[in-house]
Amino acid sequence: MGKHARGRSSRKHPLWKAIIIQALLLAGALLVISPFLWTITTSLKPIKSTFEPPYLLPVHFVWQNYVDAWQAAPFPQYYLNTVIVTLAIMVGQILTSAMSGYAFSRLSFPGRDALFLVFLGTMMVPFYVLVIPLFLLVDRIGWVDTYWGLIIPRIVSPFGIFLMRQSFLSIPKELDEAALIDGCSKMGILWRIIMPLAKPAISTLSIFAFLFAWNDYLWPMIATRSPEMYTVQIGLRTFMGKYGTQWVLLMAGVATSTIPVLILFFAAQSQVVEGIATSGLKG
Repeated sequence: MGKHARGRSSRKHPLWKAIIIQALLLAGALLVISPFLWTITTSLKPIKSTFEPPYLLPVHFVWQNYVDAWQAAPFPQYYLNTVIVTLAIMVGQILTSAMSGYAFSRLSFPGRDALFLVFLGTMMVPFYVLVIPLFLLVDRIGWVDTYWGLIIPRIVSPFGIFLMRQSFLSIPKELDEAALIDGCSKMGILWRIIMPLAKPAISTLSIFAFLFAWNDYLWPMIATRSPEMYTVQIGLRTFMGKYGTQWVLLMAGVATSTIPVLILFFAAQSQVVEGIATSGLKG
């Protein structure tokens, strides 16, 4: 009798454990998603009742706010600038990280490991420390208020180099030796053999680079002067005036600016998880 009771209690234990874990995960998910929900609901409120209760669910849904926000400034130009800059930075980081990761994982040269540690050390340097010298350099070259000035300073990523190196280390070197015997060059090995096998890491880096470039505010604010070169994040300042902020239109603009990020993440989330798991980032 006692054995049967202990068996029943042990079977119930995992059920309660699973319920508690699911409840904690649900609470965490609601906590993370609540700012986005607040943004959506605020963007659909009438302008006169922005801060009137009910705070979370508006009484009347005003979809015209999105049209007004789109027409308040040349947002098509802002989105075009953002897409150009984001895609260029994403492709640039993939190329530079892949070639650097290949050098640090496959090639032997004096000081390789020390140089890699230097690259890792730059990840601890805040970008704010580099802003002034970087701007002076870009201004001296004449790249202020140009696509070059927005793109070139951001196409090298120490995190991307680390990610690609870790991914390349998990690929057997015997494949390189077989390719060399067949007459393939080192660059051919990188592009024809290693890169196709490192798709999860490339997808992960693409997501991070896209998020980094799309949401970047500080550098575009410093490196641009004319509205024709503004990105979306800088264009949202249109709703922040000297004597007040149009919160409803601002939230509508913020909501639309997150759509490409959400689409990209949901389309490639499995690749991101696989890339992180296979690149040695989980300790």
